[in-house]
Amino acid sequence: MTAPSSTLLRGVSVLIVCGAVIAFGFSANNYLLQAGTTLAMSAALCLAWNVVGGFMGYPSFATAAFFGLGAYVGGLTQDAGAPVFLAWAAAAFGGAVFAALLGSVLLGLRGHYFAIGTIAVVEVMREIANNWEAVTGGAVGINIPILPGTPNEVGIFFYLAMWAMVAIAFAITALIARSKFGFALRCVRQNESAARMVGINVFATKVAAFVISGLMMSATGAVYASMVAFIEPKDVFNVLLSIEVPVMVMLGGAGTIAGPLAGSALYVMLRELVWVNFINFHSAILGIIIIAVIYFIPRGVLRIFSRRRRLVPDGAK
Repeated sequence: MTAPSSTLLRGVSVLIVCGAVIAFGFSANNYLLQAGTTLAMSAALCLAWNVVGGFMGYPSFATAAFFGLGAYVGGLTQDAGAPVFLAWAAAAFGGAVFAALLGSVLLGLRGHYFAIGTIAVVEVMREIANNWEAVTGGAVGINIPILPGTPNEVGIFFYLAMWAMVAIAFAITALIARSKFGFALRCVRQNESAARMVGINVFATKVAAFVISGLMMSATGAVYASMVAFIEPKDVFNVLLSIEVPVMVMLGGAGTIAGPLAGSALYVMLRELVWVNFINFHSAILGIIIIAVIYFIPRGVLRIFSRRRRLVPDGAK
């Protein structure tokens, strides 16, 4: 297939997918609409995590820290009277600044030391939110203004907003994967010393990746806060979220472009099926299924179908 034909096919495919997502949002019942929104939120977080955990190979568990920060910055900004889109932008900016500062400290660590450090950040953020009552409302949480409109209209709005986050995150990760920056990330993942020898600024590359990832996670957290109209520390700074996101990415295929989408879809689908059929033991059964999939397909389910396709960057194979 020639390059113009391939580009045209991709463009048509993107339009079809976007049309299907939009049509689903306007035709689905409340349960399916909520499930679609949850899937979109998971996919956006997975795509954001994949920049650091997949392309760069740093096992970050800071997802909940950025998600919670974005939820509070966005929620407080919206509560102060700012338009919802401005609140989301403020959350993204706050997440980027926090990621730059945090990355400057933590990215000197590697492997399990880095992983432990990121988990500690989540706990520190939760404790700050619990005790800074004047700003965060403490353990009681804060209410966020509800958007005008009927429940169905508001539900559709946030469904589309979450999928817009997925589209933005997917576009960013696709551009990174095919850029010199993406090549630098893969070099860092393979061997940092060798990356320095070929002229890559390893520290700047790692911090930039952390900033991009944190920005997207914080923006997603802000959309979530506006959607639920109430946030509390134990909800948005939940360590379980920091564990679920890497698991979803590994299910699909870490370091690939579409792996986070496949992994999040598989995880959410399995979670819903197990919950409906095994409500008393859903957590245990879901855990067993995930462990089995990761054990037998350690490089992700997407690798089975795309070993020779360009959804997987050359350096990620």
